[in-house]
Amino acid sequence: MQNKLINLVAKSARNSKNQLVGAVQPARYLKGLNRQQVGKGKTVLITGASSGLGEGMARLFAKLGYNLAICARRTDRLEQLKSELTAQYPDIRIEYRALDVSDYDAIFQVFAAFTEDFGSIERVVVNAGIGDSRRIGQGHFETNRRTADINFVAALAQCEAAMSIFRAQNSGQLVVISSMSAMRGLPRHLTTYGASKAGLAHLAEGIRADMLLTKLPIKVSTIYPGYIRTEINEGSKPLPFEVDADTGTKAIVAAIEAEVDEACVPSLPWSMVSHAMKHLPLQVMSKLS
Repeated sequence: MQNKLINLVAKSARNSKNQLVGAVQPARYLKGLNRQQVGKGKTVLITGASSGLGEGMARLFAKLGYNLAICARRTDRLEQLKSELTAQYPDIRIEYRALDVSDYDAIFQVFAAFTEDFGSIERVVVNAGIGDSRRIGQGHFETNRRTADINFVAALAQCEAAMSIFRAQNSGQLVVISSMSAMRGLPRHLTTYGASKAGLAHLAEGIRADMLLTKLPIKVSTIYPGYIRTEINEGSKPLPFEVDADTGTKAIVAAIEAEVDEACVPSLPWSMVSHAMKHLPLQVMSKLS
């Protein structure tokens, strides 16, 4: 089945005119930005920063010189991360706060508190999310409802809070972490998860369209990660085209730094896979997924 997908991806690559974000090697690109310390004096706010992609992004942004506003439910992990990064990069400032994104009011309070701490927030990464969904119609409504709630409604609250800050500043970059599963409706355990991530991607595109309409200088970036191995999925079976956390987070941060509108990461092969996913017949796509 994987060989069939590889063949389909190769065929789509010959026909695709999509620009590849990975035209520059992410590691090389970030090395140049690191020399410049592009983040000096700027602050990045990251939700879900206690583990996985959120933690990985925090480490890379710290290396680039950014101050960090990090939040998640597990404050012990945030404290540990702060201690480690402060020792490694003594010139940056790091603040953390507890945040359960299912508490919508808390999102606005925490974002406002971070803004007061730092004076301004140059970038907000809407990263917090869950991947626990089940087949529709088999008695798992509460599980699916929670996935839709956290991945879309709570993300909407984060976007609202972030955009309020950026509108007041008349500047900023909103980044949402979607998923390759947002490209099509998918079967089994991916149905609600993919739909929630697709909703988030369309939300971000709508905000981007509003920025173009109103001519406000606020960037909006949507990131579609492919299979990235983190501690959250370290026990699961190997997946097609998966990469380790270091490779994956470097590709994500490189795309964010480039201020792309949208990016599939790592760009190769996922930009080509996205083209295939959008155009394959649903019957074929369902089998491959």
